Amino acid sequence: MDLDVFVTAHRAEWERLDALLKRGRRLSGDEADELVALYQRTATHLSLIQSRAPDPLLTARLTQLVARARAAVTGTRRASWRDAVRFLTAGFPAAVYRTRHWWIPTAVLSTLLAAVIGWWIGTHPEVQASIAAPQELRELTRPGGGYEAYYSSHPATSFAAQVWTNNAQAAAMCLVLGAFLCVPVIWILFLNMLNLGVGIGLMASAGRLDTFLGLILPHGLLELTAVFVAAGTGLRLGWTVVDPGPRTRRAALAQQGRAAIGMAIGLALVLFVSGVIEGFVTPSGLPTWARIAIGIAAELAFLAYVYILGGRAARAGEQGDLDESDRSAELPTAA
Repeated sequence: MDLDVFVTAHRAEWERLDALLKRGRRLSGDEADELVALYQRTATHLSLIQSRAPDPLLTARLTQLVARARAAVTGTRRASWRDAVRFLTAGFPAAVYRTRHWWIPTAVLSTLLAAVIGWWIGTHPEVQASIAAPQELRELTRPGGGYEAYYSSHPATSFAAQVWTNNAQAAAMCLVLGAFLCVPVIWILFLNMLNLGVGIGLMASAGRLDTFLGLILPHGLLELTAVFVAAGTGLRLGWTVVDPGPRTRRAALAQQGRAAIGMAIGLALVLFVSGVIEGFVTPSGLPTWARIAIGIAAELAFLAYVYILGGRAARAGEQGDLDESDRSAELPTAA
């Protein structure tokens, strides 16, 4: 395609579309129809240029023009409480449900990794010696020592806020960095499991594994589930770069990326709940069985939320993506 000839042939249409857009709402019925027709033709022109004769400046100009025209044609819509309710009752749980084939294996393999690391450290004194000096290890694992004191070292409110912020950042990093071929997600997940395995191993070697699990399980079940969901979603996003399926790589990444951003918001709420449990329940004077029961109840509630509400919404066609009217149009691609 001769780009100069193409531009000369269609420049007048683009300029007319720009002029109509500048007039805003002051359009007659015929002019509104003309604007819609010019928008459709310009979108096709943009697709042809991108596929046959890509020119950065012209592509940027037409992309902006098409975006303005689309906004004028489809109008704008303000977010409402109905959108928030729909997100919490359908969009977010459906997105988590649809990615279960990624985060469930991630959870199983990660848990096994933490258990293996814990066994290795707990049964090898030389490995323990490489972690810290014997006196430091005794201080960490003794009754009221480092591992136990950690949960009561700060006021419950500030501690819960700090935990929530740190965990939400880790989950967001897993979601965002997944596009880099999964490697950062695997590293973040490994560091989390390494920390957990070290705690298991050191406390087990001191004969206090039951105490450690009593501290971890109340909040850790829900917290780790949220991290596994984030990691699984990040891995799925990274795999989309490798294998986008029948769609173009750009369209596939756009859909998965929008869903991942929505999941980051939803998982922040889940981690807020686990942070509250960690700040107020874990260091409380409740019996160990009661604290663990609260953690199990929170975990079961989340799984029921995902599998009941999310499963129903997913079977109804919910993708966890924006409504079609809120998404950028996918331009036709020339064969």
